[in-house]
Amino acid sequence: MKNISEFLPTARSVVESCHPLSHTALPVNLEDRNRLLHESLERWFGFSSLRPLQKEAVDAALDGRDALVVLPTGGGKSLCYQLPALVLDRLTVVVSPLIALMQDQVDGLRLNGVPAAASHSNLSAAGRRELNQLIDSGELRILFVAPERLFREDFLQWLTQQDVAAIAIDEAHCISQWGHDFRPEYRRISELRERFPGVPMHAYTATATPQVREDICEQLQLQDPAVLIGTFDRPELTYRVLPRQGLIDQVVEGIGRHGDTATIIYCISRKDTETLAKQLKSRKIEAEAYHAGLSAGERTRISADFRAERLNVVCATVAFGMGIDRSDVRLVVHAAMPKSIEHYQQETGRAGRDGLPSECLLLYSGADAAKWRMIVQRGGEEYGDDETVRAQLALLNHMQRFAGRARCRHRSLSEYFGQDYNEPSCGACDVCLNELDLVPDSHVTAQKILSAVARTGQRYGASYVIDVLRGSKNEKVMQRGHNEIPTFGLLKDLPAMRLGNFIDQLIDESVLVRTDGEYPVLVLNEASAEVMRSTRQIELRSPKGGLDQKPRRRRSAAGTSVARELNGSEHEVFDRLRAVRRKLASDLGVPPYVVFSDATLEELARERPTTRSQMLDIKGVGPKKLDSFGPQFLEALAE
Repeated sequence: MKNISEFLPTARSVVESCHPLSHTALPVNLEDRNRLLHESLERWFGFSSLRPLQKEAVDAALDGRDALVVLPTGGGKSLCYQLPALVLDRLTVVVSPLIALMQDQVDGLRLNGVPAAASHSNLSAAGRRELNQLIDSGELRILFVAPERLFREDFLQWLTQQDVAAIAIDEAHCISQWGHDFRPEYRRISELRERFPGVPMHAYTATATPQVREDICEQLQLQDPAVLIGTFDRPELTYRVLPRQGLIDQVVEGIGRHGDTATIIYCISRKDTETLAKQLKSRKIEAEAYHAGLSAGERTRISADFRAERLNVVCATVAFGMGIDRSDVRLVVHAAMPKSIEHYQQETGRAGRDGLPSECLLLYSGADAAKWRMIVQRGGEEYGDDETVRAQLALLNHMQRFAGRARCRHRSLSEYFGQDYNEPSCGACDVCLNELDLVPDSHVTAQKILSAVARTGQRYGASYVIDVLRGSKNEKVMQRGHNEIPTFGLLKDLPAMRLGNFIDQLIDESVLVRTDGEYPVLVLNEASAEVMRSTRQIELRSPKGGLDQKPRRRRSAAGTSVARELNGSEHEVFDRLRAVRRKLASDLGVPPYVVFSDATLEELARERPTTRSQMLDIKGVGPKKLDSFGPQFLEALAE
């Protein structure tokens, strides 16, 4: 983590040369205001236009209104609070839960010449003094702070003496107990109303159902807020939700579809991350496990290697946020089902943040839901009341239904978050890509499974029922006499893992029940009888082998067409530009993606500008970055 002093000369020189901090009044005339907004956007960020709803969010901030802004990951939420701070020439305080994400944003802003800083527990005493000096000098425009630090009395007293224009709350879903990542300390943010009367509050999140949005507004006491809800669909993402049948082979196959690009693999437990990383290394894939049980130094090393592109594959626990904002993640794998659709949406949202095609692969088993139920129930004391536990279990049920149903994934996600999906086929999920085969004799197979559950007395778990169906002669089956029942060995030709998935599908279809508890068993219900009598038909599906189709370019999240794929020679140029970016980032001690995104490098590879003015026309290239990096990239393009 860099010390603030390393950035002070750059910040001061940029402020003095590019942007006199004079607290100039915002133009009253709408045309003049929009012109100032456009000039600031190009000067600081190198963009010529805003995405859908960004303009409305920025206008709300400039008008001093409260706001709730819900945009998908990669939809440009951060620009909504960064740009107004620069247009207004006043301080915006950003409440953010993760130090690594704060530092990523600070690094990126400073490379654009924006005076920004973060206040958190990792700052040294000298760093804190320098931070105070930077704000007292009137230069700082964006200050990131963790909620735990924000509510230290000395920090609050100090902050009340500053000229705060707005308070932005990132990851605002953490405020709601109905959300997927409830944090009690976020509930205190409403106390800032008394400390900062008249200062507008802006809440930002990528994952919020209508119920969560209502709770955010209520908890923050937002006054007549501008409620801006973007499109939740991420068209650049291809979703695959497949039965877990040979985890390591499925993960290796997924990584192989994306070559030398970044992959994040989420697991439920620390042990799972370590086991999977070890297995990947045995397949000649360099991977590291990342979880809360590692030492702080080890976590810092792995995080730094991943951000710097020295490491491309990380296996992480879903319970421990990596705080990674790497924009070129092309594959996110869930090695087990996450505990809510909100978690799934947020974690898959780490893929394709630069808007380029990326893949999200969920490998699930019905046992995952049972494991999560046990974790949630055991952690009931942590939530503090039964109502929150019930809310978490309801979220889990939604996730289980999403994973188990063969229905368009883009449609299912959009509708979960309260939005219609009007495309007849997304063309970017396992269902719409026809990657699931209907199992022959599905209904008869389902009847055999249900019969085995009935004839063994509805007293055993899935693994035991599978043993009976496959004709296992293990000691317990023989002792109990289940080798004599009619269903013994009826499905002996099916692999155990495939049978386990069929059981999961029956549970997902609510024609079979897996009980809760530490030792869940399979039991029948009324729907089971309907299947047994054939008054209800069952279809079982299995994934096709060899899913070698990479995500393809469709429309962007903004609804516009995306740039075409690079051709062979352009790929060579792109790889050369990546090497230049990596070298520059290493020299600066920042992640490569804060220098330029892959989307910017792709456009450079297509257009191959030869002059500074041509390079300035590339999206993501602003005056400051042109001055800092233009010569190196123009030289590489000339070669």
